[in-house]
Amino acid sequence: NHILKAISKVVDFSFINILLEDTYCKNFGRPAKEPEMMCKLLFLQHLYNLSDEKMEVEASLNLAFLYFLGLDPEDTLPDKSLLSKFRKHRLGEDTLDDILTEMVRQCVEGGVLKGKSVSLDATHIMANTIKKTPERLMKHLARMIIHTYEKETIGGQIKELPEVPRYEEIKDHREAKMVMKNYLEKVMELVAEKLTDNEPLTSQWIQKAKDILYDPKFINQKGIRSLIDEDARVGRKSKTQSFYGYKTEIMMTTDQRIITSVRTADGSYMDGGYTKEMLEQTLKSGMKIEEVYGDKAYFRKPILDEIDAVGAKPYIPVSSTVYRIDEAEFTYNKDSDEWQCSEGNMTVKKKQFISKNKDGERRGYRYYFDIKQCKECPLHD
Repeated sequence: NHILKAISKVVDFSFINILLEDTYCKNFGRPAKEPEMMCKLLFLQHLYNLSDEKMEVEASLNLAFLYFLGLDPEDTLPDKSLLSKFRKHRLGEDTLDDILTEMVRQCVEGGVLKGKSVSLDATHIMANTIKKTPERLMKHLARMIIHTYEKETIGGQIKELPEVPRYEEIKDHREAKMVMKNYLEKVMELVAEKLTDNEPLTSQWIQKAKDILYDPKFINQKGIRSLIDEDARVGRKSKTQSFYGYKTEIMMTTDQRIITSVRTADGSYMDGGYTKEMLEQTLKSGMKIEEVYGDKAYFRKPILDEIDAVGAKPYIPVSSTVYRIDEAEFTYNKDSDEWQCSEGNMTVKKKQFISKNKDGERRGYRYYFDIKQCKECPLHD
């Protein structure tokens, strides 16, 4: 009754060899480990929460693991470094989608999935890095430009460089950001004047600094916050609580709770942006969709149209504002009960209103943005 024996009987992993065939060279290099076995190792690693090193040790001693992998006790297992290389060079995002779709297709074919409804929701994932203030990030960028230049010119120094400002001592946060912005711009200007064709890495750091610095969202703390993880962003868990990292959106069957599609975006992502492609991936597996469930974040006209296009019925709480707001400019964050504009700024307050006219009384809410942010916005005009 071991779970791995049960899985081996009902799941056919052989399609992985065909799926990854084009990522290998048949005529050159050493014979590769079978992709099916490598994927099974990653599956075991996830199922039992093992590191690459522990996976190698455990798989060589655990007879259930060897049975699942189709190996004899005396067979040699792949080195732990090969797992990392396989993940990085063989498994792309599209390949993982294809593997998931085929697994779901097997579930449909085997009669495991009999329902015709799916649920949509998003969850938060914290970034595994420190969230830096814009001031600290600008200081870090300036330091990387200077150090890279010194390394590429073998000890070359720029004497005119200004002293690093002590931004921590400036009480006004806006002033501190402007001081560091001026400092970084001065560093970029001085180093750029000295550059030749022999310092390509320094040029790359200067260009990266420009891309970060002149993004309107950066100074407003809505953009990049770490050079270690450049894709992570600040998002909202609730009106009073923010987080730094990513959002993962999941489509799963309502009854068996089997995941049919997954998409990952940065923390500022508004739920529902991937609905169309997630519906398409689920249908690709052979599953029929008649009902789609979601919270009020999914009551938006484009999403409702996408659900209607596949012939399904939405079960989503109604939001009357959906037909009156331009979603190319404004999106609603149901976690924090705030609206976000296309520049990444959030509303700062909400007031209830009552208006009377010949048709009777009308009640609703008005959401307000920070007027200072709007005045400084590049889209203000």
